[in-house]
Amino acid sequence: MSRLPEGRRMSALVKLDQVSLRHDRHLALNGVSLAVTPGRIVTVIGPNGAGKSTLVKVALGLLSPDSGSVVRRPGLVMGYVPQKLSVPDSFPLSVRRFLAMAAPRGDWQAALDRVSAGHVLGRQVSQLSGGELQRVMLARALLRQPDLLVLDEPVGGVDMAGQAEIYDLIAQEARQHHRGVLLVSHDLHVVMAATDEVVCLNGHVCCAGHPEAVAQHPEYLALFGPRVAASLAVYTHVHDHAHLADGTVEHVHGPQCQHGRECDHG
Repeated sequence: MSRLPEGRRMSALVKLDQVSLRHDRHLALNGVSLAVTPGRIVTVIGPNGAGKSTLVKVALGLLSPDSGSVVRRPGLVMGYVPQKLSVPDSFPLSVRRFLAMAAPRGDWQAALDRVSAGHVLGRQVSQLSGGELQRVMLARALLRQPDLLVLDEPVGGVDMAGQAEIYDLIAQEARQHHRGVLLVSHDLHVVMAATDEVVCLNGHVCCAGHPEAVAQHPEYLALFGPRVAASLAVYTHVHDHAHLADGTVEHVHGPQCQHGRECDHG
């Protein structure tokens, strides 16, 4: 794949240029290039085993590539939400303490309220549901006031209404606070609606660009199948509504409905 254009290299929060990495004898990443700039959401998609989580770890600095370069903006603050976190029942770790480890002087209650998890502050992390834990980890990442949010499947264990709320929150963080977002997701219908750039990965970058362009790319269609890809690619989400606590959707220019995120009223 060609190297990143000069303009994107200069403005990036983090940039990977021709990165390759082997796990034992397996080439997990092969000549991968991408850049995340302030205020933009870059989403990485691909089949299982495509190297998505490996790419995230390289971007974070948890893994070093065998070749290629990774450059982070000086002083960059990153907030990370892993795919999952396992805390044994026997391990005493409260949500309050978990958040304090990231931000000792932070407003933990406000951070939890922000992700609709204000009720869990006094509970043990091991007692949280999957969806509650994901929200707590997102709150913890935001407490760091990051320049770059790195999210590896951030809605695991979250119900459909909650997924829409979390993705809307991620978009708000990018737009309102000018944070860069590097997101790994299997939720292709959301990816095609809520991201600025899609990187389709299968060890190498199969295709990358605006969601609508990627949705028409032959390698994207080959990876996900024409029927699945076509059914997902046509959906465009417009943020003209609010998701209420009871699961209903209130439209700016119309009445409430129960159709969820895909509703096209208004």
